[in-house]
Amino acid sequence: MYTLNINDLNGTDRDIDTPNWRSRRMVLAKEKVGFSLHETTLRAGTHNEFWYANHIEAVYCVAGKGTLTNLETGEKHQITDGFLYLLDGHEKHQVDVEEEMRMVCVFNPPVTGREVHDEDGVYPLIVEED
Repeated sequence: MYTLNINDLNGTDRDIDTPNWRSRRMVLAKEKVGFSLHETTLRAGTHNEFWYANHIEAVYCVAGKGTLTNLETGEKHQITDGFLYLLDGHEKHQVDVEEEMRMVCVFNPPVTGREVHDEDGVYPLIVEED
């Protein structure tokens, strides 16, 4: 059994803080469960572009307000508490944040925690060694 309190991640290598967002990675590839689980806070007033070309991501909003735009189709969705989106087609997307948003994110394949968004917003595919 694996347990943790998310606040124990503060200031560790599992706590990634950028000007636009903060991601605390609770479950990573090294836990060897087939997915990774993160809590990501998107800061109010930010514009965020992402493209997970190598991962499927499910995102569940537990607090806040913003707009999700599918950059491939132009389709827009209002995000509020209780809204989920699944990027099962590796869609390029943007999130514009009206009120600070707290999101729970699941990635498959799992991320290692060492990934950095490239110029296109893509995480490279990094696999943990056994």
